[in-house]
Amino acid sequence: MQYIPDSPNAEEFINDREIRESIAYAEAHGNDRELVESILEKAALCKGISHREALVLLECRDPELQEKIFLLAKEIKKKFYGNRIVLFAPLYLSNYCVNGCVYCPYHAKNKSIRRKKLTQEEIRNEVIALQDMGHKRLAIELGEHPVMNSIDYVLESIKTIYGIKHKNGAIRRVNVNIAATTVENYKKLKEAGIGTYILFQETYNKQNYEQLHPTGPKSNYAYHTEAMDRAMEGGIDDVGIGVLFGLETYRYDFAGLLMHAEHLEARFGVGPHTISVPRLCAADDIDTADFKNCVPDDIFRLMVAVIRIAVPYTGMIVSTRESKSSREKVLELGVSQISGGSRTSVGGYVEEEKEEENSAQFDVTDRRTLDEVVEWLLKQGYVPSFCTACYREGRTGDRFMSLVKSGQIANCCLPNALITLKEYLCDYASASTRAAGLPLIEKELADIPNERVRMRAGKYLEEIDEGKRDFRF
Repeated sequence: MQYIPDSPNAEEFINDREIRESIAYAEAHGNDRELVESILEKAALCKGISHREALVLLECRDPELQEKIFLLAKEIKKKFYGNRIVLFAPLYLSNYCVNGCVYCPYHAKNKSIRRKKLTQEEIRNEVIALQDMGHKRLAIELGEHPVMNSIDYVLESIKTIYGIKHKNGAIRRVNVNIAATTVENYKKLKEAGIGTYILFQETYNKQNYEQLHPTGPKSNYAYHTEAMDRAMEGGIDDVGIGVLFGLETYRYDFAGLLMHAEHLEARFGVGPHTISVPRLCAADDIDTADFKNCVPDDIFRLMVAVIRIAVPYTGMIVSTRESKSSREKVLELGVSQISGGSRTSVGGYVEEEKEEENSAQFDVTDRRTLDEVVEWLLKQGYVPSFCTACYREGRTGDRFMSLVKSGQIANCCLPNALITLKEYLCDYASASTRAAGLPLIEKELADIPNERVRMRAGKYLEEIDEGKRDFRF
């Protein structure tokens, strides 16, 4: 079967032979200084590089060349995303699932996990708890179950979430991570006003995928892999892709991930809005010792840097699967979104469950509160952002990507980040976080180059002190 990037056929745009030949090429040329430097020279134009070129950089083990890779990743991150870090939280609605995924505790045969599905009133209580932390952006998560977790339940839940206004809190963007579905259902999600549709491939190796997913609807490799195409056809133009690193060799899934991004660009003219890079971790009856491909920290760091170089426009997400130390190392290299104060159990925000009542999908490593995460970011010189303005202003899909690729998005993003940070500091922050944040806002405001934007942002910041909320550029 041929490699055809713009094909609608999963096995053509994620082509096994192309991946294996690219890996072999990279292994043979990863320390070819002249080749590596030529790829970096091309990448410095900020137009991206191919999956094969990216594999060469990932294979490079020369310390001097690696340092050049890291430096370029930092420069590209700064150019496209500045020092802003967007914050969000996952909201688990239900862990009922009919699939047999061997790496996930939601699998249908697991009898030890506590099954739970939130009622609309329970969702309301969870959302209020999240609003009281300061969150404005959620990603709803649930297992695949045609009866317990129907599309109607998902749509009703989205309506409930958007309808809750508590004190100064409001969820302004609901991203959705649900199982692969039909074009018709994607149209319904679009009409419900979702932000990004997120679906992880888990692994792009078809043979391994089928072994890891022996039963249930998710066992259909092609249907799952082609889900983003159907989402695009259904009108959802912001999609988020990712794999679970550790299920397959990191080189294979790294190549597949970038080929998926190339496919979306080739077929729809819009690449992924986000790329997530979760690593396999323990949960309930899942032991990481059962898997042989877990990614070491040094490779993970290099992988984040090369993804940023290869797909400069995309947002990159690292969740609380990663430790504080791990997240700190990759923030400057490419990550632009992180979760904070996360709970991966169903109903875990209202009341954190006891260990013996576990309903979580995976163990959280970074267990800090949202405020602790915000203060940590501030003290490192980052601007924590709760912004959702682009989606609400219709800057999605190709419109968003054209702004990002041209660098013009910075004229919106920094003032919006400062405005939402000021809201957080006024409404939710501890005294120490507020003390760290207010001077940073003044410093960043002064650095906005466009005088008109700077003056308008300053006015909004003053009005937030007066009790007004929800300004945006």
